[in-house]
Amino acid sequence: MKISINRDEGTPIYRQIVRQIREMILASQVPAGFRLPPERRLADALGVTRATVVTAYDELKSEGLIDARVGRGTVVLSAKNPDPSVDGLRQLSWSHHFRDEGARQPDPLVRNLLEMSMRPGVISLAVGLPSPQYVPAQLFQQLIQRVMEEGGAHALLQTPTEGHPPLREAMARWLTTRGMHCSPDEVMVLSGSQQGLQLTARVLLSPGDTVIVEAPTYFGAMEAFRKAGARMVSVPVDDGGMQVDVLSALLRHHRPKLIYTLPTFQNPSGVVMSLERRRQLLALAAGYGIPILEEDTYAELRYDGALVPSLKAMDATGVVLNLGTFSKILFPGLRLGWMVAPRQVIRRLALSKQTEDLHSSTFGQWAMERMITEGHLESHLNGLRKVYRRQRDVMGNALDASRIDGMRWDVPLGGYYFWCELPRAVDRARLSAMAAELAVNFLPGYPCFVDEPSSHWVRLNFTFPAPPEIEEGVSRFLRAVKGAIAPRQQGWDRRQAGTRPIV
Repeated sequence: MKISINRDEGTPIYRQIVRQIREMILASQVPAGFRLPPERRLADALGVTRATVVTAYDELKSEGLIDARVGRGTVVLSAKNPDPSVDGLRQLSWSHHFRDEGARQPDPLVRNLLEMSMRPGVISLAVGLPSPQYVPAQLFQQLIQRVMEEGGAHALLQTPTEGHPPLREAMARWLTTRGMHCSPDEVMVLSGSQQGLQLTARVLLSPGDTVIVEAPTYFGAMEAFRKAGARMVSVPVDDGGMQVDVLSALLRHHRPKLIYTLPTFQNPSGVVMSLERRRQLLALAAGYGIPILEEDTYAELRYDGALVPSLKAMDATGVVLNLGTFSKILFPGLRLGWMVAPRQVIRRLALSKQTEDLHSSTFGQWAMERMITEGHLESHLNGLRKVYRRQRDVMGNALDASRIDGMRWDVPLGGYYFWCELPRAVDRARLSAMAAELAVNFLPGYPCFVDEPSSHWVRLNFTFPAPPEIEEGVSRFLRAVKGAIAPRQQGWDRRQAGTRPIV
């Protein structure tokens, strides 16, 4: 069985493996019952990580082309009849019906991170999730019970696409206390902030449009912009946030359709855009007539430093769209976020949203309205800030205790993450492989850049794991880093440094 990898191709490596094995099976070049190479052996042969092969095999299993058999390894099923339990019937080959998205195929990074974080024994420093220990489950249960008692069937029926009116009113009051003076009809309820990114891209962008993003930036936003067919141009971030002087030159040259920024506790870097740069950014956007999409996901999680107003709070010309979510400050399963925007933008977003999910969960919106109006959200946030500040300090101390030459980071003033620059001698693929063996995962930095970064970066989360897991997870991760800069073992292929590990 011959498989070749082209690292200059835009298609992810795991999909190249899937395509070639699928073609061999459908062409009967490998017969039913043929045993595929073990994951680690194939990974070594191709010069990729084991996780890449695992992802490829998982997709082939989902298509019904291969199966894992106890004592037999991974074997090929019949191409004409993949499911041996169905006798005489031809199974539909779904892979031929999927739209070919080419290089724009969504990266499975997030799906794999979430799946791996749930595996027993794995310490996850990768996922952007709140602590499961501090989810206000009992309080929410009480609110839900009251909603059912007082609202009855109405809490289970449809609601306007823009959101449950009492919740929009409560959110407008809550956001106004944060400097965003808005009316309820300027607030839209979303099914999480990711939906806000997708709707914005769908409403404002056409194929070929240019979007300004930061370097680094949130990789989920880049996926939304890529799906819209947009071209991204990046502006570097330093300790003061987006380098607005660089942006000024880019605006003259590219005339972008949208500027996307995370000015407060930026994901992944954790930096805060300075007040002066916020003023400059607003002036540039207003002068050129370019909307700003401000993602405000982590703004409520400040542990140190002075409060800096959001761009929306400083906006005098209506150029800013403010995007936020309750997933990071309550729990991700709630799937409720918001957009604050001019009325005409809200109307267009609502028209797009109604074709996607009609409206967000009515039941969750009723409960969230009570959470805000009864003061529970503020109380929860006050406690959460204390907890996360301690967990941030635990991670900072753990990194300091085993500091590695050439590795640097800044202690974030808020948010979820440490953004760490690794020594240049670290082999990226070897680091991913060793971390997997040590049962710790992290977010590699390169998906957070439009172009390949010149340095090695990683993002480490301190909110999801408990303090003992933070200490142990950092210890495992630093052992992996040290191992990745050790002399390469015999047979280690240097070309692995160009792969995209799924960890």
